[in-house]
Amino acid sequence: MPRRQANQPVVKEMPQPELFLNRELAALEFNFRVLAQARDTSIPLLERLRFLSIVANNLDEFFEVRVAMLKQRHQFGSAQPGPDGMTSAELLPRIRERVLELVRAQYSTWQDELGPALAAEDIHFLTRKQWTPHQRRWLQGYFENEVLPVLSPLGLDPAHPFPRILNKTLNIAVVLQGRDAFGHEGHMALVRAPRSLPRIIRIPEEVSGKGDNYVFLAELLQSFVDMMFPGFKVAGSYQFRVTRNSELIVEEEEVENLALALSEELLGRGYARPVRLEIGSDCPQSIVSMLISNFELEETDVYRCDGPVNIIRAGLVYDELERPALKFPRFVPTLPTALGNGRKMFETLSQRDILLHHPYESFGAVVDLLREAVQDTDVLAIKQTLYRAGKDTPLVDLLVEAARNGKDVTVVIELRARFDEEANIRLATRLQEAGVQVVYGVVGFKTHAKMMLIVRRESGHLRRYVHLSTGNYHQANSRLYTDIGLMTSHPEIGEDIHKVFQQLSGLGPMISLKRLLHSPFTLYKSVLEKIEREAEHARQGRPARIVAKLNALNESHVVEALYAAAQAGVEIDLIVRGACALRPGLPGISERIRVRSIVGRFLEHSRVYWFANDDAPEIYCASADWMERNLMRRIEIGFPILDPALAARVYDETLANYLADNTQAWLLDSDGHYTRATPGADAPHSAQQTLLERLCGATSSN
Repeated sequence: MPRRQANQPVVKEMPQPELFLNRELAALEFNFRVLAQARDTSIPLLERLRFLSIVANNLDEFFEVRVAMLKQRHQFGSAQPGPDGMTSAELLPRIRERVLELVRAQYSTWQDELGPALAAEDIHFLTRKQWTPHQRRWLQGYFENEVLPVLSPLGLDPAHPFPRILNKTLNIAVVLQGRDAFGHEGHMALVRAPRSLPRIIRIPEEVSGKGDNYVFLAELLQSFVDMMFPGFKVAGSYQFRVTRNSELIVEEEEVENLALALSEELLGRGYARPVRLEIGSDCPQSIVSMLISNFELEETDVYRCDGPVNIIRAGLVYDELERPALKFPRFVPTLPTALGNGRKMFETLSQRDILLHHPYESFGAVVDLLREAVQDTDVLAIKQTLYRAGKDTPLVDLLVEAARNGKDVTVVIELRARFDEEANIRLATRLQEAGVQVVYGVVGFKTHAKMMLIVRRESGHLRRYVHLSTGNYHQANSRLYTDIGLMTSHPEIGEDIHKVFQQLSGLGPMISLKRLLHSPFTLYKSVLEKIEREAEHARQGRPARIVAKLNALNESHVVEALYAAAQAGVEIDLIVRGACALRPGLPGISERIRVRSIVGRFLEHSRVYWFANDDAPEIYCASADWMERNLMRRIEIGFPILDPALAARVYDETLANYLADNTQAWLLDSDGHYTRATPGADAPHSAQQTLLERLCGATSSN
C-alpha cells in the first residue's frame, strides 16, 4: 500500500453536495438488486417468487415512510436539503422516475419470466380466460358461499359518499349501467375486500386435477362482480390499492402513558394521508381522476400495474407448497462445539466466550441460556431488551416463567419499533401481568440495542452473564437474517451492560463504560476517532485499513471522515447491504474506498467494524449502522470481540469472506450504479454458501 510522508498534504477542498449519493434513491437501488434475484434462473423458482414479493413489500414500506415523510415536509415547506443538496421538490420526481422503472421491471418479471416458469412446474396463477368450465363452477360456488356474504358493495351517490379505504387493502372500482330500484341511473360503486378474506384462493385438486392452481382474490371479485349488483350491467371493474403514511407521531414529552398514546394513534394509522395509488393498467383515465380527487392525490402519485395490484400476495404460496426441488436446500443450524459437551452453559461461559453466527448456528443456544437461567435457583435477576420478538418466540414464555419463579425480571420493550408497535404493546401487557417490570425505553430515543443480562450467585459472589447481538431476539428472523451474537461472562462487559440497564430503567445520569460503545453517547464519537486514528497511522507510514459491514451508511460526518482517511492513505472496504450515501472511486477523494453489497439467500444484517490499528486490530459488532438515527437518536451498543480466536473468526467469516464474494456481490461506482461481480478467471465464491458448507455441512449451492 502506498505510504505518505507525515508532512504531505492529505485533505483537499471537498465540495460537499457532490460527495454524497441521495439516501432515498440509494434505498430504491437496493430493490433493483433484490429484483435481480427474482430474475436469476440459477436460483430455485419459489425462492425467486419470494424475492419478487420482498421487492413489493419493501416498496410499500418505502412509500409508507420515506415518501410520506418527504411529501409531508414538502407540503409544509420545511424540507431542508440533505447532504447531497437535493430538496424534496427535486427528489420526489426523481423517486417517481426510478419507481416507475422498478414497477415496470417487477411486472415484467412476473408476466414474462416467473409466470411461465411456474406454469412449466404446474404452478398456475389462473386468470378468468384460463379457467376451465369445471373450475369456473367451483369458483362461482366459492364466491357465493365464502366471499359474497362478507362483502358490502357500496354505490356512490350524494347519499353514499366515497368510503374510507384502509391502507394497502384490495378494492374494486365498478362502473354500472341501468336503473336502481329508486329510479336512479347507473353509477359508480366500490367493493372493498375485507382483510378476513384470503388474497390467494387455491382450487382443490379434485377440481383442477394435476398441478397447483391459484386465483387472486382480485380476479375472483372482478369475475363475479355482476352478482354483487343484480339488475345492473357492469360496464367495467378495476382493482386499486392505496398506500398511506404509516409513521406514528406521538409527542412523548406530552403524554403520561406512552403505551396508551400509541394504542390510540394506531387506531388511525390505516386511514392516514394517502401517498400512492396503485391501479390496474386497464383502468380508464376517468376512473383514475375520480380516485385521485377522492384521495386528494396527484397524477404523479399514480402507478399502473400490469397485473395484480397486490402482487406481494403471490409470495403466500411459498410456505404452502411442499416443493423442495423449487426451494433452497434445507440446512440444520448447528451449535458451537463448546456447547455440545453436555456441560451447563454457565459452566462453559465462566471459562470462555461463545460466538454465534446466525443463521448458520442455532438461535436455540440463546433460548437454552435463558431456559437454564429460569430453572437455576442461583440466578437472581434477568434483564433483556426486546425490539422485535415475533409471534411465537419461546423467550417470552421463559421470561414469564422466570418472574413466576420469583426472579427479578426487567424487560425493556421498544413500543415504537416500526410496524411492530401493536404487537409490542400486547407483549408488554402480557409481561406486566406476569409480574415482569416493563420499561418502554427512553423518551426521544428508540432502544435498538440487543442485550440480555443474567445475574447469578456463585460461591458467595455475584457474577454476570451477558448475551449481545447485532440482531433482534426474533427466532424466525434468526433463520433468515445473518447476525452475530456473543455470550460472555467478561466482568467489564457485564459491568457495562449492568450500567446501561440501570440507565434505561432508572433514567440515571451519564455513565462511563469500559468496553462498550454506547449510542447516543460514545459510539458516534468513537467511530470518528477510530477512523481518524487510522488516518494518522497512514500519515505516519504505518499499516492503516478499515473494513466495515453495515446495512446502511448515510451519516455525513462519518462519510467525510472516511473520505479524509482515504486521502491520508487508508485503504477502506465497505460492505453495505442497502443505502450507501458515500461515493467510492472519486479521483483524489475516495480512490482508496471500495463499496460492495451482498444480496443472497439470507438478508445480511450483521454490523461489524474492523480497524487495523497499526497491526493491533480492533473489531466491534454492533446493533448500529453508520446512520444518523443509529448514532444520534437511538440506544445502541457496539461490543468488542476480545477473544483473539473469536475476533479472527468474525473477521474471516463476516469481512474477508464477503470481500472475496464474486457471485452475489454488487459493486458500487461513484455515480451510484451497481454492477454485479463475476468470477472471471477466478473460482466462483459465494460468501453465504461458503458459511453453509463450513458451519452446517451443506454441500448444495444455489
